[in-house]
Amino acid sequence: MMNSKSKSIHEEQWVPLSQDKVFAFFSNAENLEKVTPPWVGFRILTSTPIVMAAGIMIDYEVRIHRLPMRWRSEITEWVPPHHFVDVQRKGPYSEWKHRHSFRELNGGTLVTDDVEYLVPLSWMPGAGLVERFLVRPELNRIFAHRRSALRTHFGLPPE
Repeated sequence: MMNSKSKSIHEEQWVPLSQDKVFAFFSNAENLEKVTPPWVGFRILTSTPIVMAAGIMIDYEVRIHRLPMRWRSEITEWVPPHHFVDVQRKGPYSEWKHRHSFRELNGGTLVTDDVEYLVPLSWMPGAGLVERFLVRPELNRIFAHRRSALRTHFGLPPE
């Protein structure tokens, strides 16, 4: 799916709960609203509750620099309680693949996010600058907010 111009993000966070409990939280699409920053304007459009499985499509609305955009994700891999993968089928990126992994570690669960993405028009001169100075910092802000929100949700002290 991805090509040589793809970028990636790797995030890890330890949570002091069982793998089953942590996977259950992350596999509930409605919980994504709880950990997404308010400025993203994240809203699920698909009727809930969503029964997660490989092949399920989920429609969202997000705001990118205040512009509303539709986003459709397909769950392409579903292996409870170890991992799942969502792939953008429609949305702001040319390509987006997000692998959510969970493994037991030190009496809790290590949550790992691996995202590969490609910005639109990546073939154009200057696209690398857009990714470096707009897209990457925004994704870093979103993941930082998510880390904080997860710490609060799971009752951990602030970093």
